[in-house]
Amino acid sequence: MLLLSIMFVFIIAACGQKATTGKGELAEIDLMLDWYPNAVHSYLYAAIEKGYFEEEGIKLNIQFPANPTDPINLAAAGQITLGISYQPDVVIARANQEVPVKSVGAIVRSPLNHVVILEDSPVQTPKDLEGKTVGFPGIPLNEALLKTMIKTDGGNPDNISMIDVGFELGSSIVSGRVDGVIGAYINHEVPVLKHKGYETRYFNPVDYGVPSFYELVVVTNDKTWNEREKDIKAFWRAATKGYEFMKANPDEALAILLSNQDKSNFPLIEEVEKQSLEILLPKMASDNGFGSQDETSWQETIDWMMDFKLITKEPALAEIFVNIVE
Repeated sequence: MLLLSIMFVFIIAACGQKATTGKGELAEIDLMLDWYPNAVHSYLYAAIEKGYFEEEGIKLNIQFPANPTDPINLAAAGQITLGISYQPDVVIARANQEVPVKSVGAIVRSPLNHVVILEDSPVQTPKDLEGKTVGFPGIPLNEALLKTMIKTDGGNPDNISMIDVGFELGSSIVSGRVDGVIGAYINHEVPVLKHKGYETRYFNPVDYGVPSFYELVVVTNDKTWNEREKDIKAFWRAATKGYEFMKANPDEALAILLSNQDKSNFPLIEEVEKQSLEILLPKMASDNGFGSQDETSWQETIDWMMDFKLITKEPALAEIFVNIVE
């Protein structure tokens, strides 16, 4: 009996990517979020709660990153199955670092990263930021975004002072340390500031010359895609069911999210997350199906990044994304 028990343990361990439940054998998918659970992840937790992943033969293990680059780095290294990252980051990884990472689905289809100012600011359009100070989180992409916006609006980007404020974006504009910030997300910083009693205005990069890139995408590496395409497509079918549920029942989906929040590290404010979800839902919708991707978005983003020397060469479109929507 002892020998049989030991053999059973080894058999279970050897299953690797498989898990066994009362409903049969499930394929395990390790997904790392872009950050701690918040409104944009409601569809995932709804899909888990409603059993959609099990219906598709998937056991989903959600992980949180220690830093923002973990999802793409660990997915590229094959240490996780999937990670939630950003379209420009995928382009940079593939073009500059020759990392075999690809996007399998778009979650948020246009930028959430906007220029944010206080409501009573004299700044009316991006060019009015000339001669003023703009805070950003030290990420070069934000400099390219702001320069494009200022130039498109008829201003001179060289006449703007940018300072690295880290992730103290909200407090930087409230304190008057800066006249505006970029790198702030309209589904997070804006409702958080409103919750604290500060009204804001913001400028959408897409209105000022920046391509409408996908803000959030799900990524994997080439090897994982080749070996586990069937499982990843099953994951996406379940995630899509979760998205459809979230769209039809936003309050219930949000309640499910709130019950799964990480209170010790990233406690959520219901009012903030409700506003966030209202902002997110139209940005997640697609006539071609949840998660669909097209060459135009990728090519326009690549061209713009080439113009600003964020990348040194063009990655091949056939390698950088797949259209998982069936």
